[in-house]
Amino acid sequence: MRRWNGWGDDQFSLELPEQGQSFLSERIGAATPLQDTTLASVCASVPESRLPADASVDDLIDRTPETRVRHARGQSLADWLAMRSGEIGEFPDGVAFPKTNTDVRTLLHFAQEQDVHLIPYGGGTSVAGHINPVDQGKPVLTVSLASLNRMIDLDRESQVATFGAGTPGPLVESQLRAQGYTLGHFPQSFELSTIGGWVASRSSGQQSLRYGRIEQLFAGGRIETLQGTLNLPTIPASSAGPDIREMILGSEGRLGMITEVKARVSQLPEQESFHVVFFPNWNDARTAARRLVQNRVQLSMLRLSNAIETETQLALAGHPRLIGLLERFLAFRGADEGKCMMTFGVTGTRPQCRAALAEARKICASQQGVYTGTKLGAKWAEKRFTMPYLREALWHMGYAVDTLETATDWDNVDNLLNSMETNLREGLADRNERTHVFTHLSHFYGQGCSIYTTYVFRVADTYEETLSRWQHLKNTTSELIVQNRGTISHQHGVGKDHAPFLPVEKGELGMRAIRSLTDSFDPDQRLNPKTLLD
Repeated sequence: MRRWNGWGDDQFSLELPEQGQSFLSERIGAATPLQDTTLASVCASVPESRLPADASVDDLIDRTPETRVRHARGQSLADWLAMRSGEIGEFPDGVAFPKTNTDVRTLLHFAQEQDVHLIPYGGGTSVAGHINPVDQGKPVLTVSLASLNRMIDLDRESQVATFGAGTPGPLVESQLRAQGYTLGHFPQSFELSTIGGWVASRSSGQQSLRYGRIEQLFAGGRIETLQGTLNLPTIPASSAGPDIREMILGSEGRLGMITEVKARVSQLPEQESFHVVFFPNWNDARTAARRLVQNRVQLSMLRLSNAIETETQLALAGHPRLIGLLERFLAFRGADEGKCMMTFGVTGTRPQCRAALAEARKICASQQGVYTGTKLGAKWAEKRFTMPYLREALWHMGYAVDTLETATDWDNVDNLLNSMETNLREGLADRNERTHVFTHLSHFYGQGCSIYTTYVFRVADTYEETLSRWQHLKNTTSELIVQNRGTISHQHGVGKDHAPFLPVEKGELGMRAIRSLTDSFDPDQRLNPKTLLD
């Protein structure tokens, strides 16, 4: 069963090793957890549904309190605090479960006729407030696409697969792998997030160096809108005016409901492995990463942790004796204090992998990199989708954890990264609180890279003050990002949380163009209002 107030399967947990607890206590102090509310208590607070009865849709809609609670919030820290405290605010008035495109069209017609707002729901993994209802005096119907969860077609010659938009990552891959193919899109939310949600939020997967971001994989599809059905054909490339596909990518439910996604897939690789290199300092590590991507070395993924993240990962890894041996070996090789860990993947045929690994090791060695083989890389691959569960373990110890992500050009990486970390690290000083902050570069381009920063702080004595701490850290750092040549989101989308910061990035004319587009598809603003556009 999925957790109602946290991440993932409630039968799975990720424990923090003892030395990890000591590590956090030393850096930000011992903490006391807040008391969680119960599901029964929250269900008892759900108001009566405002949705009118309608024979055309009643068999599609669940109005029960528990279902409405389970679809009321996503996975941002603000959502987490709301669910844990029971102070959720707005609930959807019902949750619809369409099984076909016709059902979705019927729900859209119902929304128009009955003056209802609609919120599309994929895997519920949003960390930017995409799926949260807002109080605008109208009934709100959340539309779960969970039943549209199968591969509809596979064109082997063109390597294009068609999926229902509600298909979660594991089902996308299992259905493709049974036929000898892969999509290769692996966001950290892979366990729960859906292919339609990836398109709607312009998602990026961990192996985008090989397979591309979702905009490279999205070949076409079907969108049910209030103005009719929009079919996007699968043309490999076109110069016929603006690309309608690009209008749907990142539209976050404002234009219509994505019901089918046609995606470019690849044959399963012959071989894949993940490798780890340690560098003595950040400058060498960053230079090596930039050279790898600008030289177009055929890696499938690349991740570079700064010194504090490297220290944190080793402290939280467990196995202190083995980590101690590794630390002594690295110190002997010149990677001691201030060392930075790089993880990279090679994927493809055996000759391709051999060539890529040789070139990568050559470039890393030229920047004083110490190659440690595949053991740590295999551990990364094993746990790549389980790290969100760490929030649960930290919460029960009294710590809150969140992330901020952006992307910028290479010449601005250090400036933006350092500014973000400083703002977060010092952001609660006036409240006599410390914040533990660390960063990695997670996606790479010839022009620049993404910056993914994690911050941990102690919960306060109350939920209200804990939320206030988060809001201050989140909002001041978000403003700093957009004012310093960073995007407000590289991979998590805009939602409601990031919408106030979007105009700095897009400009007045750009925002007017986006609003004009949403007005064309949804003049009454009944599709996911307040998302994307504040």
